Amino acid sequence: MTSHSRVKLNQLQQLPDGTLVDAAWLERHGYSSSLRHQYVKAGWLNQPAARVYRRGNGPLTWQAVVISLQSFMDLDLTIGGRTALEEQGYAHYLGRTRKVHLYGPEKLPSWVAALPLDVTFAWHNSLRLFPDEPPSPVAPPPEGQPACMLPGGFMATGGALHWGMRLASPERALFQLLDELPGQESFHQIDKLVEGLATLSPRRLQIQLEACRSVKVKRLFFFFADRHRHNWLERIDRSKVDLGHGKRMLVKGGKLDPTYLITVPGDLDGIS
Repeated sequence: MTSHSRVKLNQLQQLPDGTLVDAAWLERHGYSSSLRHQYVKAGWLNQPAARVYRRGNGPLTWQAVVISLQSFMDLDLTIGGRTALEEQGYAHYLGRTRKVHLYGPEKLPSWVAALPLDVTFAWHNSLRLFPDEPPSPVAPPPEGQPACMLPGGFMATGGALHWGMRLASPERALFQLLDELPGQESFHQIDKLVEGLATLSPRRLQIQLEACRSVKVKRLFFFFADRHRHNWLERIDRSKVDLGHGKRMLVKGGKLDPTYLITVPGDLDGIS
């Protein structure tokens, strides 16, 4: 091995075990195709899928994939919607699925779908709902704390590789989940979820309401919030929220809610 190869190998070994990087990332950092081939042959790297390389040989997890995308490949991606709520302790309201929901302005690298995992990744264009600001760097929370808040409705939590994962706060994740109605989510499950969201932050809810671009989502938020009347609802300034005009048909054969002019299932308790 040449001295140049040894230097490059030493640099590569500074990546934590379990980190994934793709061929383009390695090329940008000076690792040629022949050098990558040499490292794979020697066992210093392995290839879980074409065009992607990994340090270490332990079990591959979706959390390690997300951390690698966020922290090492610098992709503007956030765990959101159902997955963010599951990770923050609300899975008993929703039930867990084998799908990981990621939000960002650009699609996932194509190799992500080829990884040997028992979950699939669903990408959502974050700009559909929010004019996202550049996210804060991901860093693990202080020792002893499960998570820490970041600006703009995001938070960081500890995870694999001893790095933090960036995920939507419960307030932001709720808006992302509401956007999945009615096609991908159930009115009844979300109703149960909102019933249990007594400790949301009214300040963070206000930020999401004013930033959200979807009239449908904002109307649905108030529809569910009015049903459960948590204390945080009284502290939201509705005058600053644009709910648009006209009716929105969300459920064929449903009933029109007269306050928010959306059609909803007629078998939810309390709907006349």
